[in-house]
Amino acid sequence: MSEPDAILQNGWLQAVNAWLQAQPALASLVIGAALLLVAWGAFVLTRRYLVALLATIGRRTVVQWDAALQGRNFFGRLAWAVPLLIVRSGLPYLPLLPEGVVVGVQRLIAAAMLVVIASAIGAFVAAVGDVYARSPHAHTRPIKGYLQALVLVVYAVIAIVIVATLIGRDPLLILGGLGAASAVLLLVFRDTLLSLVASIQLTGNDLIRVGDWIEMPQFHADGPVVDIALNTVKVQNWDRTFTVIPAHRFLDVSFKNWRGMQVSGGRRIMRSLTIDLTTIRFLAEHEIDALRRFAVLRPYFDRKYAEISEWTEHHPEAREHHVNARRLTNVGTFRAYAEGLLRARPDVQADATFMVRQLEPTSEGLPLQVYMFVADTRWTAYEAIQSDVFDHLIAIAPEFGLRLYQQPSGADLRGWTSRATNADDGGTAPEGDASEGDPPAAPTTGGPERSSA
Repeated sequence: MSEPDAILQNGWLQAVNAWLQAQPALASLVIGAALLLVAWGAFVLTRRYLVALLATIGRRTVVQWDAALQGRNFFGRLAWAVPLLIVRSGLPYLPLLPEGVVVGVQRLIAAAMLVVIASAIGAFVAAVGDVYARSPHAHTRPIKGYLQALVLVVYAVIAIVIVATLIGRDPLLILGGLGAASAVLLLVFRDTLLSLVASIQLTGNDLIRVGDWIEMPQFHADGPVVDIALNTVKVQNWDRTFTVIPAHRFLDVSFKNWRGMQVSGGRRIMRSLTIDLTTIRFLAEHEIDALRRFAVLRPYFDRKYAEISEWTEHHPEAREHHVNARRLTNVGTFRAYAEGLLRARPDVQADATFMVRQLEPTSEGLPLQVYMFVADTRWTAYEAIQSDVFDHLIAIAPEFGLRLYQQPSGADLRGWTSRATNADDGGTAPEGDASEGDPPAAPTTGGPERSSA
């Protein structure tokens, strides 16, 4: 720059400075407007161009972090710090503002900047959660509760710093004052602290995961877990309603987790048929021959005949009278039929526990329980298989001379009343009702009964 130009420029600046000092109100208005205009322009440039440029770069890369930060608007939140910094830096140049007002406004702007920083940190932590959610460990080790606890701590610290900034005190002094009020804070945040500890224990010990089917009757919860947060666990019930359970209640109240069933690939059937005790009897020779038409029973009869023959050789008294012999029963044969039939099904889990067993007789009859695992954990498929099994067993039981117990109903009472009325009148029971409610008579045998087990 030449010497004449420098002289002109210095003279111009001196003239402007003299004019501003002569018009302080106008100078403050002009500088304030210029400051706000520059701050707004910087904010627009940052949001519209810099953040947009970062978003474009993020879309062209395969890194997950930039996409997660863009999705949580991390850079957009940080952009608010640019105009705040410009305004805070330009406040001392306003002539009419007293120093005390400038300091107060600067403290307010500093507090606003701390809020922006807290918001950006929250977005960053949420982005960390989004990236972790795509990892293979997210399903078994959720960290949402930990991240929420971290955000809560960050917000608490920044809140203390904001208060210290506004009142012009050291944040450590405020922390010391909070120590005296710790009892009140523990009372206020009791559930939050309990839930934080519970969330750490639930996820750390792998007691519950997102997607687990749990039952918690105390809260009427029965369905898969859809969310595990710091304070709550959200369950979607099978009727499509939601139950929100405090996390710390999982340490106080027992609950059932069906994850083991889902992981094993098999779902248990444990259901009983109650057989009328009056219909249980020994099988006659011709009945055994008739039951041989069931292919599934032929190996059972062959095995039993060989076993009984061997036993009879060592017990000659069995030939004297059939009461000393081993004989087959209709309920035992029915149990063998059910076991052979179910073992042949391809949808039964072969390597799991399998039993068709008798339970303790009750006043209602003899419970015959089917205990097995279906190789399909889907609810609809499981129920279809279970229904198919018991449909068949209920329908086939009369072939073995068995009758299932059923409490007397209106039809039974009407039949008994009709027979009693006919007997009093000297008549006979109506056809079709004569044997209603009575056990089937044991068939007569055409020859000696076979020894059986």
